[in-house]
Amino acid sequence: MTDIISPLPGVFYRRPGPGKDPYIETGDTVEAGQTIGVIEIMKQFSEIPAPIAGVVGEFLVADNGAVNPGDVIVTISET
Repeated sequence: MTDIISPLPGVFYRRPGPGKDPYIETGDTVEAGQTIGVIEIMKQFSEIPAPIAGVVGEFLVADNGAVNPGDVIVTISET
């Protein structure tokens, strides 16, 4: 199991915009480098990539939830 950790403080968004589908869902297969969400701080959005290929496990931060550096956002199991 690999944790995806927030590199910066801000608000975590699972979707690219209001009314859009989430980047990923629990149980999805992701590729290394695939965007799993974005963190917004002061109107700047930073994409958060999956560090490995695998299956999305549990989200530990809610959509529109606050994050701090070092917080685990989601887990991924290697395939």
